[in-house]
Amino acid sequence: MQRDTRLSDVLHVLLHMSQTDAPLTSEVLARSMGTNPAVFRRMMAGLREAGIVVSGKGHGGGWRLARSLREITLLAVYEALGRPTLFAFGNRSRHPECLVERGVNAVLETTMTDATALFVRRFGEITLDQIVPDAPMSLAVHAAASEAKASV
Repeated sequence: MQRDTRLSDVLHVLLHMSQTDAPLTSEVLARSMGTNPAVFRRMMAGLREAGIVVSGKGHGGGWRLARSLREITLLAVYEALGRPTLFAFGNRSRHPECLVERGVNAVLETTMTDATALFVRRFGEITLDQIVPDAPMSLAVHAAASEAKASV
């Protein structure tokens, strides 16, 4: 099963964005995520709509944070990405008359509901300023890593 890394990728980019006052282009940020600019822009569209980032076109354009890190929660970013699926398993529904299947489905549903509520509560408590590193890290480290991978 392939993992959905959008949340991790976007958080990574937002924290890098916080370390510069200059707007960063889609090309630069996409390279740091190991994707292409069109995919990056699609992923960032929800964040722009949520007021987390702003973007400008043309010379001097690019992406910037619209709010301070202390005003952005992990939950806000998660929701701006369309609430990606947390768990990849679901209920069996082949034999709805089976009492065993009903029992398994009920416990899984209750447990997933509880886990989701805990996740949402905790993500609502964590702001990005709590996870930004003390020492700034340049995006250049990503370019070097990408070049090293490409040469292998």
